[in-house]
Amino acid sequence: MIEEVILVSEDDIAIGIMEKIEAHQKGLLHRAFSIFIFNEKKELLLQQRALTKYHSSGLWTNTCCSHPRPNETTLQAANRRLNEEMGINTELIFKDFFTYKTTFDNGLTEHEFDHVYFGTFNNNPIINTDEVDSYLWINIEALKEKIKLSPNEFTSWFKIAVEKLF
Repeated sequence: MIEEVILVSEDDIAIGIMEKIEAHQKGLLHRAFSIFIFNEKKELLLQQRALTKYHSSGLWTNTCCSHPRPNETTLQAANRRLNEEMGINTELIFKDFFTYKTTFDNGLTEHEFDHVYFGTFNNNPIINTDEVDSYLWINIEALKEKIKLSPNEFTSWFKIAVEKLF
């Protein structure tokens, strides 16, 4: 299946559709989402990206992130991917958005208009090992300290989101 992303303006207005890898090769702005799931102890669920991912493999990041497909709302996509990657179904609440651009060693560029959703879940996830290598629950203060001490262990967008949201 060819994965496509929704190209957007700086105001998140859809302006086209492009194959995902091509959009990343050209560094074009496209719609994305990031999900942050918390438990009743106010710990955030992190995932370690699978070692087979085409960028940022093995790095720690927020609970789930991806792109909506054409004709799919960002919330629909967020719910779909949260279930596919982490085996979680929960209510997601829109929190904020941010735009970022990062170039990777493999020549690809993430340039995303990222919609951020929060949710709660009090069990351990059932991870899809094609997408996720591991997971952990961590409180925000400990997370900020880990990012400060070992920034290269985290994805670029996650560090931006943590700084903006917490």
